[in-house]
Amino acid sequence: MNSPRTDIAAEQAARWIVRLSADDPAERDSAQAGFAAWKAADPLHATAAAGMENLLRQLNAVREPAGGDHRPARAALAAIAPKPRQRLRQLAAASAVAVLTLTGALVFSERPAYLLADLRSPTGQWSTHTLADGSRITLAGNSAVNVHFNAGERHVELVQGDILVDVAKDAQRPFIVDSRQAAIRALGTRFSVRREDGATILSMLESKVLAQVPQHPAVVVQAGQRTRITDDGVGPITTIDAASVQEAWRAHQLVVDDLPLAEVLDELARHRPGQLHYDRAQIAGIRVAAVLPLDDTDKALQLLIDNFPQLRIRMLTRYLVMVDVPASGSAKNK
Repeated sequence: MNSPRTDIAAEQAARWIVRLSADDPAERDSAQAGFAAWKAADPLHATAAAGMENLLRQLNAVREPAGGDHRPARAALAAIAPKPRQRLRQLAAASAVAVLTLTGALVFSERPAYLLADLRSPTGQWSTHTLADGSRITLAGNSAVNVHFNAGERHVELVQGDILVDVAKDAQRPFIVDSRQAAIRALGTRFSVRREDGATILSMLESKVLAQVPQHPAVVVQAGQRTRITDDGVGPITTIDAASVQEAWRAHQLVVDDLPLAEVLDELARHRPGQLHYDRAQIAGIRVAAVLPLDDTDKALQLLIDNFPQLRIRMLTRYLVMVDVPASGSAKNK
């Protein structure tokens, strides 16, 4: 697993390469000089730059299978391929554009809200923090929160990802987790909250909370219950095994029972750097029941291959992995 310092260097290398694609020749020259100085300043920088340039070379070599349709991203790769006599910085700039087209983002596409959050956990890493009131909050990988305590209330804003909260009792100050969809109010309890696109997933492990969506009635959610909250209100209440959920948090595991493969890959993608690419329609018929390690997604992918031999997983680089079902149905893992 990469260290946070290594991840930061890789992100900086990617940003330097994008700067080298500027239209203004003077700006490109300035970026080239700055890039050279940045590489020389730290051996880790030089290693990150070499790794990024190698990634770009491998992406540039990606080709469609014989007889297949050319996807726009790969067509773009071919279209912007630099001529042999072009300068090295132009090669890097063109390849960087290809990376953006193929993956839809930089290798490390962290948003400003994540970077500015009070507490955050990098991709593939978990962290636990004790707050000023004695409450404990565990952040899963690629998660972030802001903490706002005052004399009357304790607020934790879930910026992204998953958190597990152990609330310290304070009858005078309610503890509230704010997500985009709801305010989740608790007094002395344990629960997890996950932020998804357009929804908040609340899983109660101990005691109870009051989930409030603006303009909708508040709903009490008890221990051993889970609900999906949207702008339309608190969804149906389902039953969960609270002990199993807590164990999954402790062991950094994804426990699924008859879940579509695409949703499993969605979750693995959240816990690994780069891009995990798959065609949802192609794998729609595959359902998964498994326990997968979220802190070792390479192992998780291997477990999927072991159990679904019709799948093919191609690790073009650490940051670009493709999952599909070959027409022949035979499994391949590169």
